[in-house]
Amino acid sequence: MKKKDIKILLVDDDLDILEIVGFNLSAEGYQVIKGENGEEAVKLAKKHQPHLIIIDVMMPKMDGIEACERIREEPSLSETIITFLTARGEDYSQVAGFEAGADDYIAKPIKPKVLISKVKALLRRLKHSESSAETVIQIGDLIIYKEEYKITVNGKETALPRKEFELLSLLATKPGKVFKRDEILDKVWGNEVVVGGRTIDVHIRKLREKIGDKSFKTVKGVGYKFVD
Repeated sequence: MKKKDIKILLVDDDLDILEIVGFNLSAEGYQVIKGENGEEAVKLAKKHQPHLIIIDVMMPKMDGIEACERIREEPSLSETIITFLTARGEDYSQVAGFEAGADDYIAKPIKPKVLISKVKALLRRLKHSESSAETVIQIGDLIIYKEEYKITVNGKETALPRKEFELLSLLATKPGKVFKRDEILDKVWGNEVVVGGRTIDVHIRKLREKIGDKSFKTVKGVGYKFVD
């Protein structure tokens, strides 16, 4: 997808932020839509169907957390990448953002070049999302053969039990996205009876042993993500 086709919704009640960040994103070649509060964020997201939403947390009328929850309720926006841009750095604020459905968190102030690099990294997830239905997923030295239920790491084939394979496949479809525990249980275990509340943790530990500890990141109180 070309930059000129990518739509980014930028929402912040600080007009200076809107101008500076919006200018840098536009100069990079992206389509930029701007909003000044949470209510506008929801309306503009529904109207423009952006690929990426960068939204502040503390805003009038509706804060970013509630706006994110509303946006995630829209089926057409389920694949939209959402990141918070905010000066708040407390852990509880970040956890609240992830629980609301956000994919990432950017602390401000942030230098324009760093912001653009971060945006590019976030948008790379679009490619992974578009290829998620493919039967083969390749991320670095890891190759997942979904139809054959096998993987190779650094060219060496590694056997995985079914649930470990399905968990890895789920996380690898969207590197960087935080998958909530409930979502993992629903998509990997479905209606099956799960014995014990630590089932996911055990499977992640086994995957770390076989693939590498650095490939999986725990977001406390929320879930897990695959780091490419």
